[in-house]
Amino acid sequence: MFNELAQERRPMAQGIAWFDGLLVEEQVAALRLLSHYCVQARATSDDGPEAIRRAGLRETHTPAVLITRGRINEQLGKIASLAPLDERRKAFRLLISVLAVADDRRRQCFCADGCGHEWHRLPLAT
Repeated sequence: MFNELAQERRPMAQGIAWFDGLLVEEQVAALRLLSHYCVQARATSDDGPEAIRRAGLRETHTPAVLITRGRINEQLGKIASLAPLDERRKAFRLLISVLAVADDRRRQCFCADGCGHEWHRLPLAT
């Protein structure tokens, strides 16, 4: 689901509906896993502004403020730990966007001539 959302193979509205259908503990686990994927994709602090734009967040929203404060791995953990439901939804949108930005960069730099990453060969969702 995460890679399909990041690659815009599923609409974000579908991702939000899926996320909202999870129990609180499952939402927290999903955000932690998503933040881990961002780390694996080698997200950087420089990805923050573009991710905020893609997520459709204001720069004053808590997850947006956190992503721009440097030490990206630490900030991703803080974003994944946000408690109120509204903040978790924003965190989900932002982390999907961070993954998209970081993965786009890695795809252009390291996978342009092909790769073995199965998530780079996803079919279009129906």
